[in-house]
Amino acid sequence: MNVREVLDERVIDLNMKAADKKEAITYLAGKLKDAGYIADVEEYVEDIYFRESQGQTGIGNYVAIPHGKSSSVTQVGIAIGKMDQEIEWETLDGKGVKLIFLFAVGKDNENAMTHLKLLAEVARKLGNDEAIEALLAAKTVEDLKSVF
Repeated sequence: MNVREVLDERVIDLNMKAADKKEAITYLAGKLKDAGYIADVEEYVEDIYFRESQGQTGIGNYVAIPHGKSSSVTQVGIAIGKMDQEIEWETLDGKGVKLIFLFAVGKDNENAMTHLKLLAEVARKLGNDEAIEALLAAKTVEDLKSVF
């Protein structure tokens, strides 16, 4: 399974509006719930924040990749939100965040391996400044998918 295979238009919002980190995570979790990736928004968000408490997920260049294992996850997926205005987030470079990749990962070993592979693939792409520029400029889901 690769990133292109899990990108689902139903959980991607390239014109997302959020005032802060909590609103952004909750909004994207709601999209995951509506599309059948998670069973319970509250439990899932709690598990994401548990992982957030262990180390920042803002990787710099306006990007965050929040993730965490949750028994609420019914299917592996990645919700993506892109905003015009940056929001506050703990990041490696001290900048805010405009692009969020929220991973839905179950607690079993099979999901964990898929999660690690997808996370590594996303992280590799996000290590490339040109890829980040293309993602931040994406106007359509196809634009976003083409980066991967």
